[in-house]
Amino acid sequence: MWDFSISRGLGLMARTWPFVVFRMVVYFGIAVAYVVATGAGAGVGWGVGAFGDAEFQASSAVWGGIFGFGLTAGVLYFLREYILYIVKAGHIAVMVELLEGKSIPDGRSQIDYASGVVKERFAEASVLFGVDQLVKGVLGAITGLVQGIASILPIPGLQQIVGIVRAFLRIAVGLVDEVILAYAIKTRSTNPWESAKTALVLYGQNYQGMLKNAAWLTIITYGLAFLVFLIMLAPAAALVYLIPGAWSAGGFVFALLFAWAVKVALIEPFAIACMMQAYFKTIEGQNPDPAWDQRLTSASRKFGQIKDKAAGWTARRFGTAM
Repeated sequence: MWDFSISRGLGLMARTWPFVVFRMVVYFGIAVAYVVATGAGAGVGWGVGAFGDAEFQASSAVWGGIFGFGLTAGVLYFLREYILYIVKAGHIAVMVELLEGKSIPDGRSQIDYASGVVKERFAEASVLFGVDQLVKGVLGAITGLVQGIASILPIPGLQQIVGIVRAFLRIAVGLVDEVILAYAIKTRSTNPWESAKTALVLYGQNYQGMLKNAAWLTIITYGLAFLVFLIMLAPAAALVYLIPGAWSAGGFVFALLFAWAVKVALIEPFAIACMMQAYFKTIEGQNPDPAWDQRLTSASRKFGQIKDKAAGWTARRFGTAM
């Protein structure tokens, strides 16, 4: 049914508990920041609205909350590179080392160790972020190239809803981009762009098996996140009553926000641990197929950019060495 072990994925989570705790602090901190900023904005809006009638005050509170929420989103947008570099890539690095049977430190030193591994492979946050963004674009192109996607899931009558299946698999591909980054760490690559190119070609030539695994993991991931969302509805609704001029959608938004925090802090790293198992198992002993290299070059401008950056990285390093 799938090419990964759930128990091994949970084992990787347990052995990387410092990073799990770190992720929880970061992502739940983000969720709390949204709630606090929204509440503070609503409070300011409520106070400003006191100069008008009741309808104006309620409207001011809502707009104040929206402003607080948007301000937090803007700040986090500028921090996204560092969250990827320090939190996500670091956790991936530790899980890759464990999958390779290597011993790693425990506690806070595990986070420091992972930071060193990531820095060695990607030099700086902007490089990793650039690789990640282009990889996502190429993965989308691979999904577009795939024909007969309906055959991946043997469900009667599925051919009639191929469009829905393709849309679902585009979401599933979101689990793969971090596995492409893991390939650079596993292979000890000194050229992150070259490793991304190779990993994408290997993914493309094994797309059926990889999309099947990604689809199952997407079902598991979003199914668990939906359960968390339902559980969080009641406390989130209660929290809304503490905000001045509480609005009816607040409970839904906060429940969604905390469900997202649980997903990215706990559920998503488990899915990545499973996806890495499937990917490394599938590509073992394989070489990149030149036909898929050409196919991706023709189908995706971003894949061409990755190839250009890989050549430029090599030239830069060679020039430095000279």
